[in-house]
Amino acid sequence: MRIPAVALALALASLACAALAADFPEASRLPSLPEMPNPLVLADGSKVTTKEAWFAVRRPELKAQFEHYMYGKAPDAPLKVSATLDREDKQALGGKATLKEITLTLGFRGAPPIHLLLVTPNGRKGPAPVFLGPNFYGNHAVLADSKVALPTGWVPTRSPGEKNNKATEAGRGAQIDAWAADTVTARGYALATFYCGDVAPDHPGHEDGVHPHYPGYDWGTVAAWAWGLSRAADYLVTNPDIDRERIAVVGHSRLGKAAILAGAFDDRFKVVIPHQAGCGGTAPSRGKVGESVQQINERFPHWFNAAFKTFNDGTDRLPFDQNALVALAAPRAVLFSNARGDAWANPQGQFQVLKAAEPVYSLLNAGGLAADTMPETGKLVASTLGYVIRPGKHSMTREDWVFFLDFADKHLKPTQNPSGG
Repeated sequence: MRIPAVALALALASLACAALAADFPEASRLPSLPEMPNPLVLADGSKVTTKEAWFAVRRPELKAQFEHYMYGKAPDAPLKVSATLDREDKQALGGKATLKEITLTLGFRGAPPIHLLLVTPNGRKGPAPVFLGPNFYGNHAVLADSKVALPTGWVPTRSPGEKNNKATEAGRGAQIDAWAADTVTARGYALATFYCGDVAPDHPGHEDGVHPHYPGYDWGTVAAWAWGLSRAADYLVTNPDIDRERIAVVGHSRLGKAAILAGAFDDRFKVVIPHQAGCGGTAPSRGKVGESVQQINERFPHWFNAAFKTFNDGTDRLPFDQNALVALAAPRAVLFSNARGDAWANPQGQFQVLKAAEPVYSLLNAGGLAADTMPETGKLVASTLGYVIRPGKHSMTREDWVFFLDFADKHLKPTQNPSGG
């Protein structure tokens, strides 16, 4: 009997995952490490002292550890991501931008499509740098545009104006200030976003989204969202309106966890901005402030893989902490942004995470965090490892976008500003 090629590939991938798992000790057999581990120390205790050893040995080892013990291993990219232009409006945002709705079809039968909303500034010279990020409630919430398509699948009931887990007209434009497309394009950047539920709806169980199409993979929803960001990047690097060398990835809260994971694993993201990402993203797993690993695993069991739950009562046995995830992004720029009233996300602990990632940035001569203590409220530290904290609570606002754009101005170096502002 001849085995279909797709089925054979999935079976081989499952066997490879099983073989890889055998190389990692169970949580109970790992040593206790009360402090955040040094990302330059290998699992065997030896120290990495050269750039070559970092990229050839330690970086792959850390990636494998994060996949095995926390996020799960995502599948490889599909052989093809094809794009269909569904709608174009060259007079969006009062004629200052061009809006495109694009359906991204992944390269295997039955896979759910990703509906990408792309807004590019008019009047520019050459390709635009772009911010790419997933949204919580659907593309229709990002702009007050009556023609932007509503998502047809499950959406969170917390979305303003939405009921019964279905998007409605009442939610249109509800997230305008969270995405600030007018501000982004006025500064010379494009904005690309998609509804995270296109890839994986944010509810327990993996019966829908991409998960059923990849049996044998123990990957959580955060890893699926990060995987979706990379699939959107697959398209963006082919779009002549976008500068493929100047892509920033951004996400808020749980989607900030996806943004830092995507930035750590995908080198095409030159600037990484996980906003208020907290536990499981930018806060230390060993932290004593805000959300704990046990709390996040109990409240959101679908976000991470099964192995991560075995550390609920012993985060000191994790062979890494989130400083190592930041280190995986080196030498690229990473900005942590927070709010004073968001203690649940542990802003102080996030600052410590950045400081604890510095050894790798120093090894690569990439700079670091140009502050020894948390900056005053509203002051952006725009070094390669950046940090900012504003007044307010857990949200993404226009004020945050000013910081994001200022940070990107330094590290993506846009060549023009069509609005002159």
